Amino acid sequence: MSMSSSCNGVLSCSQLLDYWDLRFPDEDLNGSADPTPQSTLKAGLDGSVRKQYMFAKKKAFALFVKELQSTSDSPGQEDVIRWRCCGQELRDLRTVHKHVASLHASEVWKRTQSILEELTITAATTTTVPSPDLDEDTGASAKMSWNQCQISDWLPDTSHFKKDELTSEPGEVLLYYCYCDVTDPQWICDWQRSLCQLLHLTGKIRIATEGINGTVGGSKISTKIYINAMLLHPLFKDNMCLEDFKTSEGGAHCFPDLRVGVFREIVPMGVDPLKVSYKDTAKHLSPEEFHKKVEQYLYESLHEHKDTILLDCRNFYESKIGQFQNCLAPDIRKFSYFPEYVDQNLDFFKDKTVLMYCTGGIRCERGSAYLRSKAVCKEVYQLKGGIHKYLEQFPYGFFRGKLFVFDGRYSISSNDDIISSCRYCGTAWDKYKLCSTDRCCQLVLTCTQCQGQGLTACCPTCQEKGISIHCDIDQQHYKEECECTQKRPKIPKEAL
Repeated sequence: MSMSSSCNGVLSCSQLLDYWDLRFPDEDLNGSADPTPQSTLKAGLDGSVRKQYMFAKKKAFALFVKELQSTSDSPGQEDVIRWRCCGQELRDLRTVHKHVASLHASEVWKRTQSILEELTITAATTTTVPSPDLDEDTGASAKMSWNQCQISDWLPDTSHFKKDELTSEPGEVLLYYCYCDVTDPQWICDWQRSLCQLLHLTGKIRIATEGINGTVGGSKISTKIYINAMLLHPLFKDNMCLEDFKTSEGGAHCFPDLRVGVFREIVPMGVDPLKVSYKDTAKHLSPEEFHKKVEQYLYESLHEHKDTILLDCRNFYESKIGQFQNCLAPDIRKFSYFPEYVDQNLDFFKDKTVLMYCTGGIRCERGSAYLRSKAVCKEVYQLKGGIHKYLEQFPYGFFRGKLFVFDGRYSISSNDDIISSCRYCGTAWDKYKLCSTDRCCQLVLTCTQCQGQGLTACCPTCQEKGISIHCDIDQQHYKEECECTQKRPKIPKEAL
């Protein structure tokens, strides 16, 4: 590694550690030895690198010590600070520091590595943000229009990362959306495509004049750089925060490719955003508030009170494997059917309090706006952050089963409940597979034993069709006839 490459103070975590081993062989990275005069002298040649490491190490140590802090249980000593670790109570800070340095150096080192990684990611995304133009007379910053810049101006500098750091597994999947006014959706589309390609991310991103909706997968370093890049962009930095990005275990392998496009809606409801706007959405409830509302709803249900509806805004195959207890889960195949479902069940919703939820919150934004536009409900609420955020705080709360996701995983879990069954034998099963018949897009729940018997289609019609097609490989075109869709009413009518 050249000297010049370290002088800017921006190194990848692995590069920094390799460089430290090379330049400071006398330094104990586990923190058990003081720097020697020789290593200190060498460190003087590489001040920015040393400062970056020492800052991370001190911060990691301080955070570890802070987590051990507690207050006394004795009467009159509630304000007395104590530290508890390894089954003993430590009464002064000096003793705590000695204890941590001697017995927990490896844990502090792991945290140091994480902080170094965060520093590197932050540096990569902040050093390339375009500087605003200065007014010639006043020297003040003039407002720069982001879409007048080159797309490359808004891309992070990844030259300090090795390729395997941007593609390593296990990674994670991000789920996010942001409703905001986008004046140049095509520019955002091009920027997102370039950003994802640079970071080796796969997934699906929809951009419209009403905002952005995305789910992408990649290495944990890549997803962190992606989040930082989003939060630094002028269009999103005042409309989004870190909490708006939901994360789950996964990676780039969860998606077949990268698809980024401009659409009329960021979630396809089939209603002109100018007629039903996200700005008319329902009141958002935090997971804690929603949990209390559901708890009250379940209690009232036991006493035959029917004033509240707990409404699942997702598709039938999503709610089939996981849902809130005693919810109303409409038997609809697509979210674009939701407006018609509401129209045909206005009497059912009349004078009711509606608690709405979906996967990450995006469908509830305009779904609740559409329901409110009918002016029949007493009140309408929606779960902020969706089921995803709820499960982060209440993994064993009122949501039971698996959370369906629109990628190769099909579902993620937070509890052990299985609320669905195999389509063929009825045994408890909640792992979806795509119907084995060509050109059928239905999902099927078929257990391992039934799969072994060749039962891999979504219904008997597809099962028969699959056999006939296999026998006639020359057949290329046919009309899809599937019991899964033909025997289900497109728009269900709820009983009053």
